[in-house]
Amino acid sequence: MVNASTSPPPALDPACALFLDVDGTLVGFAAQPEDVRLPPQVRDWIVRIGERLDGALALVSGRTLAQLDHLFAPVRLPAAGLHGAQLRRSAEEVPQAMETAQWLHELHLQAMRLAHAHPGVRVEAKGQALALHWRNAPAAAPAVLAFARAQLSLLPGVRLQPGNHVVELVSAGHDKGTAVTTLMGMAPFAGRRPVFVGDDLTDEDGFAAATRLGGYGILVGERPDSQARHALPDVAAMHDWLRAGAA
Repeated sequence: MVNASTSPPPALDPACALFLDVDGTLVGFAAQPEDVRLPPQVRDWIVRIGERLDGALALVSGRTLAQLDHLFAPVRLPAAGLHGAQLRRSAEEVPQAMETAQWLHELHLQAMRLAHAHPGVRVEAKGQALALHWRNAPAAAPAVLAFARAQLSLLPGVRLQPGNHVVELVSAGHDKGTAVTTLMGMAPFAGRRPVFVGDDLTDEDGFAAATRLGGYGILVGERPDSQARHALPDVAAMHDWLRAGAA
């Protein structure tokens, strides 16, 4: 593990492949995820960097691909959604539509009952994952986490993914590290040095994969014992780093 807080990232090398988390990295958090807005200039810097990397830039997020496309519209980028359960290898690719996972139907009903008992808790069904947010109900965190943990013995093949005021029940076969590894095995990412930028516990798998493949991670914010080699203090500093890379 590395204490990344004292190591600022280097300038982006043209030989890199860049993987970007979204919430908490490119944009701040909002009371509701759909209220987040990406500044147009940030989108433009990302597009310019992607061109300079010959297309080797991808979003890697807990959001769905549809949510990412809405946030970045009219731009479409290579992307991994739902922590890698959805994968779009190029901007032109149209991934196969994913049906709602069978295990989510009954779980969603139970989660809604939990939310009604704790006003402010938000249930987000994502088709292949279910997220429980408590940003607007911080006192409900123990109840939400206890509920989520209790589901694991009933749902083989499902794991918990903790995040910033959220916990998700997701497929155990996917994480941001597997998404990075898969993308790095194909053009235009193959043969490049991966750089993964993220802020949350969900991004540690991405940091680890980038390091294992000869690159490095950049943590946005502070966290002891992160696997990221470098750090930026906040989203504003991340924007500055992107602007410099696009100049």
